[in-house]
Amino acid sequence: MSKFVVGLTGGIGSGKTTVANLFAAEGITLVDADIVAREVVAQGSKGLEAIVTHFGTEILTPEGELDRAKLRQRIFSHPKEREWLNQLLHPMIRQEMLAQVEKATSAYVIMVVPLLFENGLDRLVNRTLVVDISPELQINRTVKRDNVDASQVNNIINSQLSRSEKLARADDIIDNQGEISTLKREVLALHQRYLQLSGTDNAHD
Repeated sequence: MSKFVVGLTGGIGSGKTTVANLFAAEGITLVDADIVAREVVAQGSKGLEAIVTHFGTEILTPEGELDRAKLRQRIFSHPKEREWLNQLLHPMIRQEMLAQVEKATSAYVIMVVPLLFENGLDRLVNRTLVVDISPELQINRTVKRDNVDASQVNNIINSQLSRSEKLARADDIIDNQGEISTLKREVLALHQRYLQLSGTDNAHD
């Protein structure tokens, strides 16, 4: 890959989006895995066509879009079906993300991936950046933001790579437990660093 790419990740409620938007404000292109994941199953896409062929039209909404809740129910209790879906979608998502990276015109690119390490996408980037907050804060923020049960958030946290493992694998870490002004300073410092790295060394590590 000819671009210098930073993989941005962090657990649920850590503030990945806030951090990503601060980089975007500096003119850096974002490639967001969640957005790409929706695009590859949009109406008229090959992804949606394959899903309908496999699961049938009952997983569509009356408008002909993918009914995510129905699909989740179908794969939730069937590990083989979930595996099939992952094998279909992961390569599509990866390919589309790489295509968007190559099209980007900014000095470097931020790839926003919630499951960067879990899905092995850290292999596609030059550096990894983890947004870190305590599990207590993760739970508080997500409960407030999504109006969900704390136990549900806890289950999500437990299904992801542990905080210590993420931090051990990170090249750079942003502590997002303080004020937004502190966060902005941290992002600007990293932005300068990535500009240097992308200018002087485009080699993939």
